[in-house]
Amino acid sequence: MLPFSLVIITFNESKNIEDCIQSVKNICSEILVLDSFSTDNTRELAEAAGAKVFTHVFDGHIQQKNRAKDLAKNNWVLSLDADERLSEELVHSIEEVLKNPKADGYFMNRLNHYKGKPIRGCGWYPDAKLRLWKKDAGKWGGQNPHDRFELFAGNTGFLDGDILHFTYANKAAMLKQIEKFANISAEQNKNRSIFYLTGKMVFSSFFKFIKTYFFQSGIAYGKDGFDVCYQQAREVYLKYFRAIKLK
Repeated sequence: MLPFSLVIITFNESKNIEDCIQSVKNICSEILVLDSFSTDNTRELAEAAGAKVFTHVFDGHIQQKNRAKDLAKNNWVLSLDADERLSEELVHSIEEVLKNPKADGYFMNRLNHYKGKPIRGCGWYPDAKLRLWKKDAGKWGGQNPHDRFELFAGNTGFLDGDILHFTYANKAAMLKQIEKFANISAEQNKNRSIFYLTGKMVFSSFFKFIKTYFFQSGIAYGKDGFDVCYQQAREVYLKYFRAIKLK
């Protein structure tokens, strides 16, 4: 076992949590789950898979992920979402780099899946994420729900292999997530000027679709590619439209 902690935040992730833990448990010495009072058996499944489970009311992705980070006992932390797994190549890369780390944090590519199929277009790949880092070298920031880990200082490296992200099992799951994220983002943006919000609503949503569908190969994925690109653009539109309505 390597001296690093896997941390995961959860809410009703009974379909995902076991596979997420299983993809890492053979190489890490500590597995932590911070659950937002799931109403399914997420916590029981996580404990059975070898995780220490804690609970806290959810008040934002950034806030919850920072709490999970602070629970870790090891100096090195790997953060995953419950619907993510490590590829075998990425497991090997982590094993190798932690034998003699030369950076304070490591990026890795994330391969997003739609309906169980990997999507390397639509702006979804390589989708690099800083997910392995020294515990005290940074913190989660960004803007909910689109968080990112930010180092205070220091250098970063890059690992071979992919985080396998089983994003949406079907179109209904994608629509549900877009509604949720649009509402959170609207709340975050409601204090911006009406001119800013209107401009972003009209132009950013339009150019999001053009960029992802035509210039980032969404068109190559047929109807699934169109759905992914259109719904990404729709989320941009909705978050600014709903921010205007909140004013």
